[in-house]
Amino acid sequence: MDRGLPASDIDGLLTAIAHRRSLGLARLSEEPVDRAILEKALEAANWAPSNGDTEPWRFSVFTGDSRKKLGDAFAEAYRIGAEEEGRYRPETHEAMRQRGEDAPVWISLGMTPGLLEDGTMKESEEEEGLAVACAVQNLHLVLSAYGLVGMWHSKGASVHPYTASFLGLEAPSRLYGFFFCGWPKVQWPEGERGPWEEKVRWYE
Repeated sequence: MDRGLPASDIDGLLTAIAHRRSLGLARLSEEPVDRAILEKALEAANWAPSNGDTEPWRFSVFTGDSRKKLGDAFAEAYRIGAEEEGRYRPETHEAMRQRGEDAPVWISLGMTPGLLEDGTMKESEEEEGLAVACAVQNLHLVLSAYGLVGMWHSKGASVHPYTASFLGLEAPSRLYGFFFCGWPKVQWPEGERGPWEEKVRWYE
């Protein structure tokens, strides 16, 4: 019984994996991204594995004018956190407000766990988070295959409780950050990895 894919498909998959790149906001073009591409990437994300078949990944996609509201949420999250820690700066507050428009696409990376009848989580939070990470990798691979670049941002306002609430991610749901993406305005960077053989132990 033939269970595998054609060799050409396997080679193409390995090429797509090695082609993936992460680039910051400053290297993204303002050119919009076609919704059909984003839908393909989100479809790929939905094929990620999850223990207990919980499928905990939850995404919100911000494009166009909706990014202004996202920027407002980033700014408010920054203000709350910065004032609590005594490091508030008006210029940073305004920069956070503009941040939503620094990329043509922002995708929130949320987790809503599978629950048992008594309301407890079916799997551990760690397991659900790992499933979301697998979904994000699938998403990133498809976007890269189309020639898009981006990055998973997972600190500061991107994971602040205010931002999570803005997205409707109340406990036990979690916000793991945002994936921003767009067309690169720089040449596609060369990838580099150390030999995989140095990171593997074989036991036979």
